[in-house]
Amino acid sequence: MKKYISIPIWIFLLIFIFGFGFFIGNFSKPSVEKIEGLSNKELDLPSLVDFSLFWDAWNIVERKYVNRFELDRQKMVYGAIVGMLDSLEDPYSIFMEPKDSEKFIDDMSGSFDGIGAEVGIRKEVLTIISPLEGNPAQKAGLKPGDKILKIDDILTGDLNLDEAVSLIRGERGVEVTLLIFREEWKEAKEIKIIRDEIKIPIIKWEILDDNIAHIQFYHFTENSASEFRRTINEILLLQPNGIILDLRNNPGGYLETAVDIASWFLSKGEVVIIEDFGNGKRNEFISKGYKKLEDMPTIVLINEGSASASEILAGALRDIKEIKIVGQKSFGKGSIQQLEKLKGGSSVKITVAKWLTPSGLSISEEGIAPDEEVEITMEDIDEMRDPQLDKALEMLNE
Repeated sequence: MKKYISIPIWIFLLIFIFGFGFFIGNFSKPSVEKIEGLSNKELDLPSLVDFSLFWDAWNIVERKYVNRFELDRQKMVYGAIVGMLDSLEDPYSIFMEPKDSEKFIDDMSGSFDGIGAEVGIRKEVLTIISPLEGNPAQKAGLKPGDKILKIDDILTGDLNLDEAVSLIRGERGVEVTLLIFREEWKEAKEIKIIRDEIKIPIIKWEILDDNIAHIQFYHFTENSASEFRRTINEILLLQPNGIILDLRNNPGGYLETAVDIASWFLSKGEVVIIEDFGNGKRNEFISKGYKKLEDMPTIVLINEGSASASEILAGALRDIKEIKIVGQKSFGKGSIQQLEKLKGGSSVKITVAKWLTPSGLSISEEGIAPDEEVEITMEDIDEMRDPQLDKALEMLNE
């Protein structure tokens, strides 16, 4: 009888020991192994990063969240990626869900409707970089440096750059209301703008007193290099005494265009801009050496609406040719973004490098400071005066 009684006891003890061991083993294994339905579990991450923290948090949500049976796990993944990119504190690095990614690609490849203003994030505030010549934003009176506090009824403080741009754009003929604050105003004002098809101007030029050519360069588009070539060939027939290259309110554009235009002033092989990837790797973009303007007396005009490729051009001409710059400090948009497509149609637009002038100045962090700082006041605007242009003329005549 004792023998038969001891058999169930041993069976019970074996079951208990096995169950206890299974529990301990399951509890102590890495958190990533507890999450079911995920691929790419084998992660090769720096030893200083405890990635199990993420899976611990995910696991808690899966097991304890009150509405856990209604979880949208794809949305959870998107949210985690958004948070990761937000932690970079770089307004130009963002995650886009499939519908936003598709819209972004469409906008880059064709025309679009909106108000015609380049915008960016400055000191965590949505800011007008430059209203484009002849478009609704300029006609409504927007200026570089204007801060956009609201778009219709939506506060901009919690929006990333692409979300804000998406709200500002819209069907032509439809009104958008922007709450704008300007430094010289005591309080913010609402400005109503009717959206229209955006027309991007390139170049306008004229001959001023003393046979000085004034070239206004509005944007660095795909066709800007050929337009500049045509313009310069026309101007050189007039044998000008100097050139004022006006890059005010020029938000930039194609890097290749900036290099091509710099090549009219620089010898072949001169470094126009340095692409710094932050890991010791650098690329140098070199002048093609057209040189037709190499000995031409030149002044460059910039202001807070000059950004990106226009800053590259201004910085290169000063660093290499010691060409003087007049106006106000530029915006400081000196970084490069790359679009990386992800599974399911989503994408990440990420900053991959920064621009450095030939002397090593970081445009992104410093902007371009003028040699002669000249402001334009509201009184100047009302009286249709341009003291920056006047200063450039004065310097060329000297």
